Amino acid sequence: MSPPNPFSPDVVAAVAAHMNGDHPEDTLLICRAFGGAPGATAARMTGLDGDGGDYAVTEDGAERVVRVPWERPLTERPQIRAEVVRLYREACSALGLVPREQHPGGAGAAGTGRNSTEA
Repeated sequence: MSPPNPFSPDVVAAVAAHMNGDHPEDTLLICRAFGGAPGATAARMTGLDGDGGDYAVTEDGAERVVRVPWERPLTERPQIRAEVVRLYREACSALGLVPREQHPGGAGAAGTGRNSTEA
Protein backbone atom coordinates (compact mmCIF):
# COMPACT_ATOMS: atom_id res chain seq x y z
CA MET A 1 0.00 0.00 0.00
CA SER A 2 1.39 3.39 -0.96
CA PRO A 3 1.70 6.18 1.61
CA PRO A 4 -1.07 8.80 1.70
CA ASN A 5 -0.66 11.78 -0.61
CA PRO A 6 0.95 14.61 1.41
CA PHE A 7 -0.80 17.13 -0.85
CA SER A 8 -4.48 17.97 -0.56
CA PRO A 9 -6.74 17.68 -3.59
CA ASP A 10 -6.84 21.51 -3.71
CA VAL A 11 -3.04 21.70 -3.95
CA VAL A 12 -2.92 19.00 -6.63
CA ALA A 13 -5.61 20.78 -8.64
CA ALA A 14 -3.89 24.16 -8.29
CA VAL A 15 -0.48 22.84 -9.36
CA ALA A 16 -1.95 20.94 -12.32
CA ALA A 17 -3.99 23.96 -13.43
CA HIS A 18 -0.92 26.18 -13.19
CA MET A 19 1.31 23.79 -15.12
CA ASN A 20 -1.31 23.16 -17.80
CA GLY A 21 -2.28 26.80 -18.12
CA ASP A 22 1.09 28.52 -17.82
CA HIS A 23 3.73 25.89 -18.64
CA PRO A 24 2.42 23.37 -21.17
CA GLU A 25 5.69 23.43 -23.13
CA ASP A 26 7.70 22.67 -19.98
CA THR A 27 5.35 19.79 -19.18
CA LEU A 28 5.81 18.40 -22.68
CA LEU A 29 9.61 18.55 -22.41
CA ILE A 30 9.54 16.79 -19.03
CA CYS A 31 7.37 14.01 -20.46
CA ARG A 32 9.53 13.65 -23.57
CA ALA A 33 12.72 13.39 -21.53
CA PHE A 34 11.59 11.43 -18.46
CA GLY A 35 8.15 9.98 -19.20
CA GLY A 36 9.17 7.55 -21.91
CA ALA A 37 7.36 9.64 -24.51
CA PRO A 38 10.05 11.09 -26.81
CA GLY A 39 7.57 11.56 -29.64
CA ALA A 40 4.85 13.22 -27.57
CA THR A 41 3.14 16.15 -29.25
CA ALA A 42 1.13 17.26 -26.20
CA ALA A 43 1.18 16.68 -22.46
CA ARG A 44 -0.82 17.78 -19.46
CA MET A 45 -0.38 17.19 -15.75
CA THR A 46 -3.22 15.14 -14.32
CA GLY A 47 -2.05 14.70 -10.75
CA LEU A 48 0.84 14.36 -8.34
CA ASP A 49 1.79 12.95 -5.00
CA GLY A 50 4.90 12.86 -2.87
CA ASP A 51 6.62 10.40 -5.20
CA GLY A 52 5.98 11.83 -8.66
CA GLY A 53 3.81 13.59 -11.19
CA ASP A 54 1.14 12.02 -13.39
CA TYR A 55 0.66 13.17 -16.95
CA ALA A 56 -1.45 12.41 -20.00
CA VAL A 57 0.63 12.54 -23.18
CA THR A 58 -0.42 12.41 -26.80
CA GLU A 59 1.93 10.30 -28.88
CA ASP A 60 1.23 8.82 -32.32
CA GLY A 61 -2.28 10.26 -32.15
CA ALA A 62 -3.21 8.40 -28.97
CA GLU A 63 -3.35 9.62 -25.39
CA ARG A 64 -1.69 7.58 -22.66
CA VAL A 65 -0.73 8.05 -19.04
CA VAL A 66 2.88 8.46 -17.88
CA ARG A 67 4.39 8.95 -14.47
CA VAL A 68 7.56 10.92 -13.82
CA PRO A 69 9.12 10.25 -10.41
CA TRP A 70 10.57 13.01 -8.28
CA GLU A 71 14.26 12.84 -7.41
CA ARG A 72 13.31 12.37 -3.74
CA PRO A 73 10.00 12.20 -1.86
CA LEU A 74 8.24 15.56 -1.49
CA THR A 75 6.21 16.53 1.55
CA GLU A 76 5.71 20.32 1.28
CA ARG A 77 4.19 22.45 -1.47
CA PRO A 78 7.29 24.63 -2.13
CA GLN A 79 9.23 21.45 -2.91
CA ILE A 80 6.93 20.78 -5.88
CA ARG A 81 7.98 23.97 -7.63
CA ALA A 82 11.67 23.35 -7.02
CA GLU A 83 11.39 19.77 -8.30
CA VAL A 84 9.47 20.70 -11.44
CA VAL A 85 11.99 23.46 -12.21
CA ARG A 86 14.79 20.90 -11.76
CA LEU A 87 13.02 18.44 -14.06
CA TYR A 88 12.50 21.15 -16.68
CA ARG A 89 16.18 22.12 -16.65
CA GLU A 90 17.32 18.49 -16.78
CA ALA A 91 14.84 17.78 -19.58
CA CYS A 92 16.27 20.67 -21.60
CA SER A 93 19.77 19.30 -21.06
CA ALA A 94 18.75 15.75 -21.97
CA LEU A 95 17.01 16.97 -25.13
CA GLY A 96 19.82 19.32 -26.16
CA LEU A 97 17.79 22.47 -25.58
CA VAL A 98 18.72 25.67 -23.80
CA PRO A 99 16.44 26.49 -20.84
CA ARG A 100 14.87 29.93 -20.67
CA GLU A 101 16.69 32.46 -18.53
CA GLN A 102 15.80 32.69 -14.89
CA HIS A 103 13.36 35.38 -13.88
CA PRO A 104 15.07 37.96 -11.64
CA GLY A 105 14.33 37.28 -8.01
CA GLY A 106 13.15 33.73 -8.57
CA ALA A 107 14.39 30.27 -9.32
CA GLY A 108 12.08 29.84 -12.27
CA ALA A 109 12.26 30.52 -15.95
CA ALA A 110 11.21 33.77 -17.55
CA GLY A 111 8.93 34.09 -20.50
CA THR A 112 5.58 35.06 -19.07
CA GLY A 113 6.98 37.36 -16.43
CA ARG A 114 6.34 34.68 -13.82
CA ASN A 115 8.60 32.21 -12.14
CA SER A 116 8.45 28.83 -13.82
CA THR A 117 6.11 26.36 -12.10
CA GLU A 118 4.90 28.97 -9.64
CA ALA A 119 2.07 27.20 -7.89
